Amino acid sequence: MKKTALLALAALAFAFATQGCVPKAKPQAVPRTQPLWLGFHVLIENKPAAEALLTELPALAAAGINLLVFEVDYNYEYVSHPELRGEDPISRETVKQVVRFCRDHKIRLIPEFQSLGHQSWAEKTYALLTKHPEFDETPGQFPGNKDIYCRSWCPLHPEVNPIIFALYDELLEVFEADALHVGMDEVFLIAGEFCPRCRGKDPAELFAKAVNDYYQHLVRERGVEMLMWGDRLLDGASTGYEEWEASMNGTHPAIDLIPKDIIICDWHYERMKSYPSIPLFLNKGFRVLPTSFRDVKQTKKLIDFSLAFPSERMLGHLCTIWNAPEAGKTAQWPPLLAAAKKLRKFSS
Repeated sequence: MKKTALLALAALAFAFATQGCVPKAKPQAVPRTQPLWLGFHVLIENKPAAEALLTELPALAAAGINLLVFEVDYNYEYVSHPELRGEDPISRETVKQVVRFCRDHKIRLIPEFQSLGHQSWAEKTYALLTKHPEFDETPGQFPGNKDIYCRSWCPLHPEVNPIIFALYDELLEVFEADALHVGMDEVFLIAGEFCPRCRGKDPAELFAKAVNDYYQHLVRERGVEMLMWGDRLLDGASTGYEEWEASMNGTHPAIDLIPKDIIICDWHYERMKSYPSIPLFLNKGFRVLPTSFRDVKQTKKLIDFSLAFPSERMLGHLCTIWNAPEAGKTAQWPPLLAAAKKLRKFSS
């Protein structure tokens, strides 16, 4: 039997084991206190991207989005740590324009700050580790970021969190937000041999510590909700997902070490027979927001699979674009239109 067929069978068996049954072919109606979310995730790296998004917001609202995840990272005019501003950062007034539009159109606006991992891209290292190389999980290693995917900060460095929490707080204030997305996907550098604090420690415990630190600040101290990507909480070996969509470096046991009221954005961009992470996260007690990218057919399959589980903790669907918004184009993103059509049909 081919490897793909074996993985599909393993995924179906895993779904059966974690939920008690393979979902029915059609989405199931369940009593809901809130409408399904049709979310849109945008990456805003500079002023032109924010301006393009502003021109697209009316069409996005007309398409039916009721959730906007605005990934800003270091690309805002931070006051608490201006040295961490990216190039051509977004102004407070621009953010306030987005806030006003979303409030007027009943769109929940949630900022995102990529935490722990994704501290570099290609040859560029982002502001935190540029200004504070001592925070790096692999200090002094991989010049030019050669032979690595993305850098991580050290989750045990005592001076990291106070800085990051100040940035979180600024984003919550300027976005007038009741939630923050902390990212945390694709963390490959953790418990590194080059880190004097993390060397030899359990990757799952380190990852869970980071999650719990951010949860403590956001949920328990600030009283807002917390969202995160779910891939590092999944065991690649048992789910059949590959190393991008699931962990192969020992972080997955963290799923049992973190609070269950975190919203998990469970992203899957490739077509599969089933998506075993959906019943796994639901069975663990999490609220789940499945996430798709550029494949229209995959988007439809993921929506059908996820909404077949009759749980109010299945929140809806999140679409991503992973590039800068473009005036006249972004609101016409085919997977978004397909998701909107499916969710409208289900909600009617």
